[in-house]
Amino acid sequence: MKFNINKLFSALIAILIPFIILMGGVRLIMTPNFPAFEYKRSGFPSDPYGFDRVEREKWSAFAVKYLTNDKGIEYLGNLQNFSGKKIFRTEELDHMADVKRVVKVSLFIWYVAGGLVFGLSIWLLAQKKWHDFRLAYRSGAWLTLALMVAMIVYLMINFNQLFDKFHRILFTEGSWLFFADDTLIRLFPLVFWRDVFLLVGLFTLFVAIFLLLVTRRWRKKPKTDLELTPQSNG
Repeated sequence: MKFNINKLFSALIAILIPFIILMGGVRLIMTPNFPAFEYKRSGFPSDPYGFDRVEREKWSAFAVKYLTNDKGIEYLGNLQNFSGKKIFRTEELDHMADVKRVVKVSLFIWYVAGGLVFGLSIWLLAQKKWHDFRLAYRSGAWLTLALMVAMIVYLMINFNQLFDKFHRILFTEGSWLFFADDTLIRLFPLVFWRDVFLLVGLFTLFVAIFLLLVTRRWRKKPKTDLELTPQSNG
């Protein structure tokens, strides 16, 4: 069987699309504005240990910015409250350093994958392989849709187990477990992460559906008998 490089490129695009869309959703909410929005949301739990909304917004902004800036862990380690007490314990700082490593690697892969998909798409278009181009994005969208539906269903059934498995895959056993009065728990309670998973999942679903709509094959409307009949001149 003759090797078809365009089919291979089409398959690579389809495989990479779910990750690209998913990470796009993650990057969109990786901003201090998202925790600030959550704290203002009706029904979001207040901090039982004393942080008001302004304090939560202040310290969460430092935590989120740390994940995407080029600062060392001292960026968080030097933070103190008005009485001189450190905001984050050593165990929390260790975990945040681990999270930053995961974020940096994930974003690097995201950039590479995005660049690769862009390059392969240009290649297919330049070769006028419209069918392969369309099939790549539709296949990627269907794959994304299947994965996200499964994740959202699992999220609704047992979010705690999903959250636990997610951390077991990425981090050292037990390194993400903290006391209820630790800053990370007070800033980012479980309901916050439930909303993160849900919103990223919904964003990914929306983008996948959008891709399916724009890549569907539109059938031409059949001509009527009147349109097929030659017009006479007078």
